[in-house]
Amino acid sequence: MVFWVFGYGSLVWNPGFEVDEKVIGFIKDYRRVFDLACIDHRGTPEHPARTCTLEECEGSVCWGAAYCVRGGPEKEIAAMEYLERRECEYDHKTLVDFYKEGDSEQPFVTGVIVFTSTPDKISNKYYLGPAPWRTWPHKLQQLFGPCGNNMDYLFLLEKALFDIGHEDDYVIELANEVRKVLGGLSKGKKLSTSSQLHLKSSLSPLKLRTLPEAIAMDS
Repeated sequence: MVFWVFGYGSLVWNPGFEVDEKVIGFIKDYRRVFDLACIDHRGTPEHPARTCTLEECEGSVCWGAAYCVRGGPEKEIAAMEYLERRECEYDHKTLVDFYKEGDSEQPFVTGVIVFTSTPDKISNKYYLGPAPWRTWPHKLQQLFGPCGNNMDYLFLLEKALFDIGHEDDYVIELANEVRKVLGGLSKGKKLSTSSQLHLKSSLSPLKLRTLPEAIAMDS
């Protein structure tokens, strides 16, 4: 068994398991949304964080990284067990076509695994659904889990997508809104150490630009 898994959230910058190949590319007809609860990394069961899941959206492309695991049953089973523990809030393993950067017509790999969630609060207890936009920046800054706060997750995702050359306008807008909140707080009261670090180094606001189309380019 050889398998590929597509990362569009924290897997982009931190796969956490042994991989044999990493390829930058995209999947079609999906987009990122911050509609899934995280209770074990960036939040807690009492105060769940918001992390990425995918929403079906015809015509959209979602950039990220595909990872290949090969080398025998033991290695492959270990990687999948790790992923299932880490992605425990996702209730589906969906198979998709993955397109390598530079070729938008022919899939580079078919049957790539991507962890997704059912967009239904009854059948999926971790699905939060959309939230009022203006409430997000304050909440993301306040929510914490064993791996850090929800704000860290957002900024790390923004940077990871910047590093692979395919920023997501949705992620950039949200990150810039959080920066505005941090800037306002810094004038009125003392910020936490984490917030101070992000305000200084978090990346002066990135400029919005059109999400790259799937065009041929030298990879």
